[in-house]
Amino acid sequence: MYKISNFTDNDDIKVLDEKGAFKVIEYVRDLSVTPTTAQISYYSNLMNVRKRQVICNLSKSSVTIQSGAMQWMVGNANATTGIKGVGDLFSKAVRGKVTGESAIKPEYTGTGEIVLEPTYKHIVLLDLKDWNKSIVLDDGLFLACESNLKQKAVMRNNISSAVAGNEGLFNLGIEGEGVICLESPVPTEELIEIELDKDVLKIDGNMAIAWSGSLDFTVERSGKTLIGSATSGEGLVNVYRGTGKILIAPIDKIN
Repeated sequence: MYKISNFTDNDDIKVLDEKGAFKVIEYVRDLSVTPTTAQISYYSNLMNVRKRQVICNLSKSSVTIQSGAMQWMVGNANATTGIKGVGDLFSKAVRGKVTGESAIKPEYTGTGEIVLEPTYKHIVLLDLKDWNKSIVLDDGLFLACESNLKQKAVMRNNISSAVAGNEGLFNLGIEGEGVICLESPVPTEELIEIELDKDVLKIDGNMAIAWSGSLDFTVERSGKTLIGSATSGEGLVNVYRGTGKILIAPIDKIN
């Protein structure tokens, strides 16, 4: 039995979103300032630069989080490696190597609560039922997911995606029914959603943060020929083909 006071019930904290086992909170005001940091804190708050945290309710689902993301936990919360055998360990090690993600992501089970480390990034919650139960993430965006979801390495359709497009050859794919939690460079309100029906989207830059697993992702010249690409003023573009959805940030994430 536990009771948490002066946390989510504090008037300096508001709940931004809640899906599945996850709740996203934001610190409306940062009172932990000094005379030397007060001015920066004041103007940061005006520009929506605020600390945010994720609370995981294990009574709704066990959760898998990025290594090192846990800040504190309370109640009947148990941490495991989530490894189900030697074969599973090898599979996760390989996936971690090729995607750049942590090979071992701790899994928490029980009925307690897990609070993740605060971040100034924006937290996006996505329910995979809205993505036909399959999604692919750009590198470094994964924060947490409900543990019943399956993670896998998704390989690009052509080698040019890795060599020419400032991208790796593999991305982290997630399948199943449940909710995932992402760290986004922009808030949910600014994310552009494009839905394709047997069509194509071309993006000049590393701006897509997530896309349906049903889409083919390649990197191609913006024109049919080298001369066409040169005269258009563009070089290589990220291309998404098929039927599905893409979430796009209005800024290039590598900047």
